[in-house]
Amino acid sequence: MNAELIAVGTEILLGDILNTHAKFLSNELAELGINLLYHTTVGDNKQRLQGIVAQALQRSDLIVVTGGLGPTKDDLTKETVCEQMGVPLVRDEQTVHRIKDYFQRLGKEMPENNLKQALLPEGGTVFQNQHGTAPGMAVQKNGKTAILLPGPPHELVPMFQEQVRPYLMQFTDSVILSHSLRIFGLGESRVDELLDELLDNQNPTVALYAKRGEVLARITAKAETKEKCEEMVSHMVEQVKQRVGEYVYGMDVSSLEEVLVKQLIQHNKSIALAESCTGGMVAEKITSIPGSSQCFSYGIVSYANRVKAEELGVDPTTLKTYGAVSHQVAEQMASCAKQRGQADIGIGITGIAGPDGGTAEKPVGLVYVGVAFHNQVRSIELHLSRGLPDERQDIRQRTAMHALSLALNVLNQELI
Repeated sequence: MNAELIAVGTEILLGDILNTHAKFLSNELAELGINLLYHTTVGDNKQRLQGIVAQALQRSDLIVVTGGLGPTKDDLTKETVCEQMGVPLVRDEQTVHRIKDYFQRLGKEMPENNLKQALLPEGGTVFQNQHGTAPGMAVQKNGKTAILLPGPPHELVPMFQEQVRPYLMQFTDSVILSHSLRIFGLGESRVDELLDELLDNQNPTVALYAKRGEVLARITAKAETKEKCEEMVSHMVEQVKQRVGEYVYGMDVSSLEEVLVKQLIQHNKSIALAESCTGGMVAEKITSIPGSSQCFSYGIVSYANRVKAEELGVDPTTLKTYGAVSHQVAEQMASCAKQRGQADIGIGITGIAGPDGGTAEKPVGLVYVGVAFHNQVRSIELHLSRGLPDERQDIRQRTAMHALSLALNVLNQELI
């Protein structure tokens, strides 16, 4: 079965909001073994929407349309799709009751135009909305199927997972399954070289995606059963790990901070931070993960040398002798953070994010990240400038990722 997605909404077309549905629905359809061939975005314009829907019905077996199911005059999705498919709309009394009950629970008076949402395709399948007023629906005619879903993510996602996914199972006789490996410390071109002929494999496939500061390798298999897919993917995962294993920090995870926090909590360890050029970015990343209060004990942003010395405890002589941006200061910052936070691991970060402040000896992009654990302390030197304009934020972002990676590496070595 060939499918395509149509996102309806001028606000998406203009970039006012991000089309998160595309990623979610693409992954879901892939797992169902449904071939997704096209993504389209169209504004709230009936004529243009008619043309897009007509084209989609001509070239695809399944169309999934998101948005435009609200009660206002510019919500045109249902009317346009049903018109193109030759399916009349009829009033559904059960949906009328659900909409009235929804407003009653909120203690609000229902605007009459909300009953527009109770006009549903004759003979279609209704997907009840547990989080709003607009029901979803499925229409089948002449070998074509249209799935219409509400726009708000908190309505669409549970509706798809609980009702639409089981409905779509009737159209597939195979399963597509993917696992993603997160790789940090190597660029996309270097990973491409290391994986070489694995990237030409047809089933399972290995695809590389350059993320900000890291690389994602997605391994995807298609087979008759999920178990067979798992077997195929697992075999390929092992081959990839053999080639880039030390740089793989997790599978099916979202970020370095997620893995680090989970590892710290699992092994009852804690971390403390002293940040200069990152300005608290590492602390923000760690504390964005639920449960991080169990492992994050202390954080200080110490830009000024006075703060490094008086508040953190870095030796003023070290600052004067080697300068704030140095191995020695990064290591002392890490040790002081570990001590002040009474933590198992201390991280210290100092560097020049630019665009000003660099010299011939210490250019923009020079960063030192120190780590203290047990009675040991060490640091790494990074050169993160790419010579591009406005790269301050990129340098800070990549510095934060290196700090998280260093903490994770130290933790894993300690646990071996």
